[in-house]
Amino acid sequence: MLATTFFTPGQWLLVYALISVFALILLIARYRINPFITLILVSLGLALAAGMPAKDIVASYEAGVGKTLGHIALIVALGTMLGKMMAESGGAEQIARTLIKSFGEKNVHWAMLCISFLVGLPIFFEVGFVLLVPIAFNVARRTGTSMLMVGLPMVAGLSVVHGLVPPHPAAMIAVGEYQADVGRTLFYALIVGIPTAIIAGPLFAKFIAPRVDLPLVNPLASEFIQQDTQQTFPGFGITLLTILLPVVLMLVGGWADKLAAPDSDLYSALRFIGNSVVALLIATVVSFFTLGIARGFSRDQILKFSQECLAPTAGITLLVGAGGGLNRILVDAGIAKEIVTLSASMQITPLFLGWILAALIRVATGSATVAMSTAAGIVAPIAVAAHYPHPELLVIATGAGSLILSHVNDGGFWLIKEYFNMTVAQTLKTWTVLETIISLVALLFVSLLALVI
Repeated sequence: MLATTFFTPGQWLLVYALISVFALILLIARYRINPFITLILVSLGLALAAGMPAKDIVASYEAGVGKTLGHIALIVALGTMLGKMMAESGGAEQIARTLIKSFGEKNVHWAMLCISFLVGLPIFFEVGFVLLVPIAFNVARRTGTSMLMVGLPMVAGLSVVHGLVPPHPAAMIAVGEYQADVGRTLFYALIVGIPTAIIAGPLFAKFIAPRVDLPLVNPLASEFIQQDTQQTFPGFGITLLTILLPVVLMLVGGWADKLAAPDSDLYSALRFIGNSVVALLIATVVSFFTLGIARGFSRDQILKFSQECLAPTAGITLLVGAGGGLNRILVDAGIAKEIVTLSASMQITPLFLGWILAALIRVATGSATVAMSTAAGIVAPIAVAAHYPHPELLVIATGAGSLILSHVNDGGFWLIKEYFNMTVAQTLKTWTVLETIISLVALLFVSLLALVI
């Protein structure tokens, strides 16, 4: 009775979720407990505190882990193999040298922002990340700069297009919910996204990189860095073509309805090859020829490369899966629903409502795509009832909210942490702040845009 005097049952769920987030950060960052074990313990404890039936808790957690790993494990494995072939062939080094030559050593962070913005348009963040991180490692080594100076602009570009810019899948979901015009949404998203990426990427990296000391040795970097030798490198064109192949295939898959009749065999084939897993698989196999056999590597050497690069990714994959289990607990325990209910009761404009709903769901579930699609589904009928005149801006605002405060329940958080070889505290200072900058700056720009159109 005393407990319910202060909070309703729904509010207690929100309190438990908040406590669980603080517990994760404290146990991992302060007490140095294994993150994989910590995620499992906190997830199960949250489920018990939230009142989930004990017999359902483990099944719910396993379902979340399985669903997450079903996608991310394949993406990480295939992307890592493709990255390894780029490294061993010298392709990553060739791209790094070309970028350095074109932009100059002092401006490579701008180069990484540009290439990530383009590569990230049609693909999920994790896919773009594993495609580009070998280039980032080589650029950082070649220029002698911090991995953060190169890597943060890269992930800023990927994150901005992930949340804001069609034809990215997440943005396209919101376009459909709000019945927005794709062309206008893309135009407005570029107006908002480009300056946002500049602020959160190169400018923020220049500020934070000198203030974060990374270990001198990065175990994952050694898998992708081409050592100095007298060997010749593959051409820039064939290397870029290989890395962009999955991007092109996914774009073709996304445009399948424009290229073929929806019920035709061609449509099914285009959708199939445009799937992120299939596209990466095709590109990886192609790399065995363009960056392997064509470079004089034997089949045994290619097999060795593709096997040995997987070991360092095991920890990352497990962490991402464990975070997926936590996401499922948050949903099944009713916590995500309570966040939605609380926010929907506030009397605010559709533009800000889309942002805040997506932001709260993002913090609770860790998934930008889930946050964006869920918030858009809730806000769309409210916006129609209010006769809101700019559905395209609603797409961008909702996407901006879905990027805020990436933390320990987000798979992207652990990818950045492990690949950049940072502690949890360093990842919060860099990646989490970067994501929050994107969210807030994009909201500011889209609000200003709403005043002038």
